[in-house]
Amino acid sequence: MGLFRSFTPVRRPITKAVSHYREHREDLMTDYQNRCGYCDDINIWRTVWFEIDHLVPQKYLVTIKDTDYSNLVYACRSCNNAKRANWPTQKENIHNENDEGFIDPCNEDYNKQFSRQDNGRIKAESNLGEWMYNKMKLYKPQHEIIWNIEQLDILIGECEAFLAIMPNDHLKDRLLILYREYRKYTKQLGA
Repeated sequence: MGLFRSFTPVRRPITKAVSHYREHREDLMTDYQNRCGYCDDINIWRTVWFEIDHLVPQKYLVTIKDTDYSNLVYACRSCNNAKRANWPTQKENIHNENDEGFIDPCNEDYNKQFSRQDNGRIKAESNLGEWMYNKMKLYKPQHEIIWNIEQLDILIGECEAFLAIMPNDHLKDRLLILYREYRKYTKQLGA
């Protein structure tokens, strides 16, 4: 079992007034490092754009404005659509109780709810994690596929760096074959 994600996003304390929450898109992309706050998928391997989720759904907001940066999450469309307005406590300031509800993805405790298997599959590690896992449909194969594509991309980068300092035509040819197979695979996935 591996770490679910390599970093915990940190929202900067942005308090500038905006007329619509979508005006925070660029700042969210930066703070979340172009990754979904919920599933950790990176946005470059998605064919559908990322969205902005309200951690506490808009219909439960009382003191929080729908444009407050501290309540926004950069999210892939899959996680945003799965989460929707699910908020079991129905209270703005209570995120979860009785192992139902959500943890802010910018909270370190979020990382404790999940792990990654060697094949990239996400696994729940707590009762609350199991509830979030099912609500956000983190069992979908797309998360595993995107994780594996990212791992292949990292490996290719490492191979290119190695070849730059240690040229070897035989090794280079074998790596190019691997790279071509990888590209063929990602094209089939529409990435």
